[in-house]
Amino acid sequence: MRQYKIDNKDQKAYPFGLTEVDGGIHVSVAVGAESCSLVLFTPSASHIMEEEQQEDSEKKQHNFLKIPFPKENRVGNVWEMTVLGKNLDRLEYAFEADGILFSDPYGRVFTGQEEWGKAEQIHSLLRSPVRLEQFDWEDDTPLKIPYEESVVYRLHVRGFTKHSSSGVKEKGTFRGILEKIPYLKELGITTVELMPVAEFQEVMTARYSGGPRQKKEADGRLNYWGYGQAFNGAPKASYAGKRRKPDVEFKQLVKELHRAGIEVVTELFFTGEESPVFVMDMVRRWVREYHVDGIHLTGTASMELLVQDPYLAGTKLWACSWEREGVKAKVKCLGEYNDGFLVDMRRVLKGDEGQISQLALRTRRNPDSYGVINYMANTNGFTLVDSVSYDQKHNEDNGEENQDGTNYNYSWNCGVEGPVRKKKVVELRRKQLRNAFLLLFLSQGTPLLMAGDEFGNSQNGNNNAYCQDNAVSWLNWGLLKKNQDLFAFVKYVIAFRKAHPVFHGRTQPRMMDYKVCGYPDVSYHGVRAWVPEFDSFRRQLGILYWGEYGRKSDGTGDDSFFVAYNMHWEPHAFALPHLPKGMGWHVAFDTDSGKENGYFEPGKEPQTPSQKQIMVPARTILVLIGKKLKERAAEQETEESDAYI
Repeated sequence: MRQYKIDNKDQKAYPFGLTEVDGGIHVSVAVGAESCSLVLFTPSASHIMEEEQQEDSEKKQHNFLKIPFPKENRVGNVWEMTVLGKNLDRLEYAFEADGILFSDPYGRVFTGQEEWGKAEQIHSLLRSPVRLEQFDWEDDTPLKIPYEESVVYRLHVRGFTKHSSSGVKEKGTFRGILEKIPYLKELGITTVELMPVAEFQEVMTARYSGGPRQKKEADGRLNYWGYGQAFNGAPKASYAGKRRKPDVEFKQLVKELHRAGIEVVTELFFTGEESPVFVMDMVRRWVREYHVDGIHLTGTASMELLVQDPYLAGTKLWACSWEREGVKAKVKCLGEYNDGFLVDMRRVLKGDEGQISQLALRTRRNPDSYGVINYMANTNGFTLVDSVSYDQKHNEDNGEENQDGTNYNYSWNCGVEGPVRKKKVVELRRKQLRNAFLLLFLSQGTPLLMAGDEFGNSQNGNNNAYCQDNAVSWLNWGLLKKNQDLFAFVKYVIAFRKAHPVFHGRTQPRMMDYKVCGYPDVSYHGVRAWVPEFDSFRRQLGILYWGEYGRKSDGTGDDSFFVAYNMHWEPHAFALPHLPKGMGWHVAFDTDSGKENGYFEPGKEPQTPSQKQIMVPARTILVLIGKKLKERAAEQETEESDAYI
C-alpha cells in the first residue's frame, strides 16, 4: 500500500469517527491508551484475526498500513488527525491502541458480518469502508404522526419474512419488509417499530477464563433478538442481503415506508457502559442520517440530554419511564413504553379479581406531556395466542432447563395446555383473542401490535425465544390463511378505532361535562347505569363515550358508544344509559358472536332487544353505538328484535 501524508495544519473541529475532507480524511477516536494508530486495509484482504494479530502481523503487512496518531494532536483521550492522499476511498479502516486492534465505535458500515450466523466471524475484526455511497433522499422527511393517530407494529427484520411461507424474494432482509408494505397498509399500520437493527454479533460464544488472548468458541446458539453490545451507528450488514450495502438498503426501506405513509422507529440497545455523549451521537445519527421518526431506547442509557437536544426536537423517543428520569418535553414527543398495560389488561382478560379499577385507568390513560405505548404482547413473553393457550412457559429448547424467561405471564390456557382440537376450547380462545384486541384498540394512548399476533402467531409456549433463529420465532404466514377470521377482526377494529376519535383523543378524558351537553366525555357504570362498582369481586364495567367530545376530520361530532365489559365467567345484565329522544343502542361489537366474527359493519348494526338493559354473556365485550331508531319510538323498544337476540 502507498504512503499517505498527515496534515498537521488542519485545526478544525470534527465529529468522532471518519469525516471526508478535501484531499483525504479526518479521523477521530476516543481511547485511553499510550499510543494509537489508524489502520488502513485493502478490501480484498482477509479480516485479521484478533488472536493472531501479533503473531501474523509481519505476514500481513502487505494488506494494511498503520499510520500513528501524532501525540501532539491528542486532547484528553481523543486522538485525531487528517490524512491526505489519493485512492483512500478504496480502502477500509480500523484502529489500533497499545497493540490491540479494534473497530471504530462510530463506524457507519462494517464488513465482516455480511453472512448471518457464520461462526468464523467471532474471530474477525470488523472494518469500515472509508467511502460510503451517496443516497438520494429526494423530498423525504419524517412524518410526525401524532401519538393519538398512531398504530404501531413491532417486528424483527429477519423473523418477519424468513419463513418459507412469507412469499417474498429476499427473505429475512430489509427488502423483505419492503415487499410487505401493501400488507401493512391493508392492516392499517401507521408506524413500524424495528427490533435492534444496529450491527451486533449474533454468534454467541462460550464463557471462558484466562487472559484476553484465549481463543473464543461459538457455543452453538445465536443472539437472535440482538440485545447486547453493538455498533449502534451502523445498520446490520446481514439484514441487507448478499452483496448489498446495509446503509443504502436501510435508507431505501425508510424512504419507501415514508412514501406509504408509515413511520419508522428503531430500537437501540445500550449496555450502560456508553457515555451520554455517545448515546446522543448515535440517536442523532439515526434521526439525521437515516430519517427515522423515532428511537426506542432499551437497556441502560442517560436520556436527559436527549430531551434537551435541539436536533431531536419533535422526534419520538420511547423509554420505559420518563417520570423516573424527571425530564419533560415541551412537545409531546416522549413515549412511555413498559409492560404496565400488558400486566393489568391480561389480568382483566383472564378474570382476576380486583382489576376493574385498573381497567378504568388503562382505558383512559393518556398524559398531556408524553404518550403511552400500550400492548397486550411483546418480544419478552408469550405471543398473544400463546397467552390464551398456555398456563406455563415452555422454554426447554433454549437449553437452560426451562429456567430462563419470566414466570409471570398472566395467561390462561382456557382449560387445556397447548394445541387443542376441542371445539369449545378453540371457540373460547378465539373469543378471548377478540376481547384482547378490543381491550387494546379501544384504549386511549397508542396501541402496539406484535407482528403476527393479528393472525395467531405462536412460539409453542416459549416466552423467551432470544436464541431461536428458526420456525419458533419466524412468522408462519400460512397462519394468515388459516386464521383469516382473526386477521379480518384486527383489521376491522383498527379501522373502527381510526374512524372514531372518542377512542383516541389527544388528551386524557376529564370525566366531566365541560361542554355542557348533558353528558361527561367519559363516564363509568356498573350493572346499574351511572353507578360504577369497583369492589374487588367485580368483573363488570360499562364505559360511556359521548360523541360530542370527539371531532372527526370533517369537523362533525363522533357517535356515542357504550362499552360493556363482562370478564366474569357468568353472564350479567347491564342497565343502559338513556340516549336522546329518537336515538337507540345498536350492537357494533359482540365478541361472543363467533358467527358474525365479533363485529357488525357500519349500517348493519342490529338494535338491542331492549333500550333499557342488555344481557352480556360470560367473558364478553359488547360495544353499543347510539344511532337513530327506525320507525318505532324509543319507549316502544322493549320487545325483542328479529335482527338481534
